[in-house]
This record gives sequence, structure tokens and C-alpha cells, in this order.
Amino acid sequence: MTDVERMLWRALRGKQFNGYRFRRQYPIGKYIADFACIEEKLAIELDGGQHQQQHDYDEQREAFMHAQGWRVLRLWNNEILNNQDGVLTTIAGDSKVSPPP
Repeated sequence: MTDVERMLWRALRGKQFNGYRFRRQYPIGKYIADFACIEEKLAIELDGGQHQQQHDYDEQREAFMHAQGWRVLRLWNNEILNNQDGVLTTIAGDSKVSPPP
């Protein structure tokens, strides 16, 4: 787990996020989502500097996850580092999941 993943995981783990359970490194077919809320079928993918080099691979992963009924939310590492509250609001806005008070 990267430092940025750990940072987001601290906010999501243990049903802290309005009672929803997130899992890390969750398998969806042959792919692994960075984080997933199974109840909402929401996969969260974190992108860093390597994202530009693996753009085609990421598109294939995302298409597969969508075909399986998952919604995919892509977040940049810098967003998490610089605006974690905003990221949690974004996650809440992409699902029925609400951020903690």
C-alpha cells in the first residue's frame, strides 16, 4: 500500500464512512480495485504519475468493471494529499455513501 492509499484507507476503513464497509485491494474479475464498497458496487482507483503510461490498461480495467455492474471513481493522488475532505465529498457524491460528520 502506498502512503496515499494508507491516508485514504484511514478515512474509509472499519465502517467509518457512514456505516459502509470498504475493502482494499478487492478483486473484480482478474483486476484488483484499490478500494471497493461492495454494497454500492463502487470501485475507487487512485492514479499517480504512472497513470499516463498505463492509460490503455486502465481503460480496459474500467470497461470490465463497468460490464460487471461496478461504478468506478478515479482519484488523483495529489487530490488526496491536498484535499482529503474534498475527496471524501466526491466519494459521497458518487454514491449513496455519505462522509462522516
